Amino acid sequence: MGSAHSVPAEMRELADRTGFTSEQIEHLHRRFKQLSRDQLTIRKENFDSIPDLEFNPIRGKIVHAFFDKRNLRQESDGLADEINFEDFLTIMSYFRPIEMNMDEEQLDRFRKEKLKFLFHMYDSDHDGKITLQEYRNVVEELLSGNPHLEKESARSIADGAMMEAASICVGQMGPDQVYEGITFEDFLKMWQGIDIETKMHVRFLNMEPIAHCY
Repeated sequence: MGSAHSVPAEMRELADRTGFTSEQIEHLHRRFKQLSRDQLTIRKENFDSIPDLEFNPIRGKIVHAFFDKRNLRQESDGLADEINFEDFLTIMSYFRPIEMNMDEEQLDRFRKEKLKFLFHMYDSDHDGKITLQEYRNVVEELLSGNPHLEKESARSIADGAMMEAASICVGQMGPDQVYEGITFEDFLKMWQGIDIETKMHVRFLNMEPIAHCY
């Protein structure tokens, strides 16, 4: 994380930017080195060594999210080929648990950052909307581990959820009106009242063979 004399200043900058404590940053740096095999960057194939991701139905979307430049807060769009430790910290900061001393404004910003990250996982073509097909893809992946649920059933669940989203966000639609997709503003409405702050987290302080990510 830089030369010895610059580490304290660099640590403070990383702490200010991500909200992690210096102890958490040091811990995550050890985790990063473990994942990267002591290299300066991580590539997608490095995530193959995480046992808990192997059987996660949306494993691909989770790994994809680490390299999505929208989540890395970069101006350009698309996917990064590799990420460095600062990028890794940026992604992990979306999963930070809620802090008891946060005021209402901080909580609102914290919540929106988490939901923006989640929104990007659905919006696979990066056009700013979650289409019916994108929603179907996620639901089908989530339910793929259920051997008793057929693909058509999963699709019906997704279609029903999209209709509900349209009713929440648009209201009564005319017979010829088409709901083009869920915008981020719509997404915020859909998640209103749901406790995303505590549900969306990662056990990054666990130093077992490889980090748990779910």
